[in-house]
Amino acid sequence: MSGHNKWSTIKHAKGAADAKRGALFTKLIKEISIAASMGGGDPASNPRLRAAIVKARAASMPKDNIERGIKKGTGELGGGTYEELTYEGYAAGGVAVLVEVLTDNKNRAAANVRNIFNKHGGNLGTTGSVSRSFERKGVIEFDGEKLNEEEVMEAALEAGAEDVSAEDGIITVTTAPNDFTAVMEALEAKQKPADDKKKDEEEDPWKPLSAEVAMVPMMYTDVDMDTASKVQKLLDKLEEDDDVQNVWSTVNYPDGFEAE
Repeated sequence: MSGHNKWSTIKHAKGAADAKRGALFTKLIKEISIAASMGGGDPASNPRLRAAIVKARAASMPKDNIERGIKKGTGELGGGTYEELTYEGYAAGGVAVLVEVLTDNKNRAAANVRNIFNKHGGNLGTTGSVSRSFERKGVIEFDGEKLNEEEVMEAALEAGAEDVSAEDGIITVTTAPNDFTAVMEALEAKQKPADDKKKDEEEDPWKPLSAEVAMVPMMYTDVDMDTASKVQKLLDKLEEDDDVQNVWSTVNYPDGFEAE
């Protein structure tokens, strides 16, 4: 999981620096809405909606926003109709890139994604050319400076997680997709009660840095510093696109690399 950890550390740092909270919430609401439209608004009977809500909670999305996203999906509030698309391609250095899109305009999304790849030294591939390099996993990350690996491992494995690893200050819990919600809820139960949080200004150490069902590489692609910079720029531009929901890659950044 080292490549994922290194990628995530850079992503979290950039996210905090860029303060793109509004854009993140927009993407999360789209995921909640489409999950609700496909499987109904009850998380208890809709696994995809449960996973989307867990991801939103990990990003500190207010409850009202989550409920509004569900109502958009079920038709109680007006909302657009989104189409799910997946694009596969390669960045510089042969790094595999998988792009998940939720869009109300297929032609616009396709043109934008292709343009971003072309402008940043990448190219789109055929269907199946990249997806076989990934597997779907639940991924929950904690701050390794606030928790130690042993206590996270004990709680996570008892709840049904597959693996726990620590690298670059991040503790990563990996689960099977179907076990993601149960493991996340068990770890959430370790958080302090709301009354205690009000007394303590520090953020709860058991609040995850991120929690999602992700496409995790089965193998990683090592790159040098120059190539790492090119890959990062491509991934950043993809993530900035309004239609792009998720971006996954096999890049394994070299030690000492820092995103610009």
